[in-house]
Amino acid sequence: MSIEAFTSLTSRTVVLPEENIDTDQIIPARFLTTTGRDSLADACFHDWRFEASGKMTDHTLNTTDISSHKILVAGNNFGCGSSREHAPWALMALGFRAVISTEIADIFRSNSLKNGLLPVIVPPEVLADLHEQPGVEISIDLDAEELRFGNHVVSFSTEPFARRCLLDGQDSLDVLLSAVPDIEAFEGAQS
Repeated sequence: MSIEAFTSLTSRTVVLPEENIDTDQIIPARFLTTTGRDSLADACFHDWRFEASGKMTDHTLNTTDISSHKILVAGNNFGCGSSREHAPWALMALGFRAVISTEIADIFRSNSLKNGLLPVIVPPEVLADLHEQPGVEISIDLDAEELRFGNHVVSFSTEPFARRCLLDGQDSLDVLLSAVPDIEAFEGAQS
């Protein structure tokens, strides 16, 4: 399964400044019954975006055009809680391609990178600036590992293998399958 390549992105932000947003808030457990990724947009932050009756709330995720706001700026410790691949799937189904925070939980970060959602860690003062400017346009250059907005140029780092996969639009299985001819040649030389 290939992922959508991520080289650069210029988009506006959606700010959710709450700290410790866990995976059950991103996608409540009752929506984990599917392996289909595309149907998860309504499940993303469902309990924040919908009343018990199913009526939409006036939450910022409902009042913002996500097609032009593909970068989520979160509070500290985003994606904590249980491991669920559905969390990055839901964020991507809603339209996000990147998440920015001062801290992103390790398992969430790993699941995101494997599925094409770019997690970006920034210093607290940069996050504070972004929280004060909801909707600001940001450019993320994964090749250069730089985030740019206003007069800011902020470096970030991404695990090298995951970065290469994102840039090439491949997941780890794609990389392994592309090595099959070399593996077969090696095995043939050993016999």
